[in-house]
Amino acid sequence: SATGGSGAASATGYRGAASATGDRGAASATGDRGAASATGDRGKVMGAEGCALFLVYRNPTNGDIAHAWAGIAGRDGIKPETWYTLDKSGKPQECA
Repeated sequence: SATGGSGAASATGYRGAASATGDRGAASATGDRGAASATGDRGKVMGAEGCALFLVYRNPTNGDIAHAWAGIAGRDGIKPETWYTLDKSGKPQECA
């Protein structure tokens, strides 16, 4: 778990979980059946095939949660081993 600004968390083991709660935090799950979540402002996630991903988009003015999204790497157009963030409309987008 990473709680500070620009923190990074990684889960590499079987069924591991990584969470980044600070602003611009990054979480990755590269082990089998892992999960990664980023709940801070402008957070990003990445996962291996079959890993669960969770993102939050916060209102830039007051920090309130405006959107939340969950998906699985390798399904519904979400690429494994690719970083994603949530855009202001609540849709996941690849990081540049």
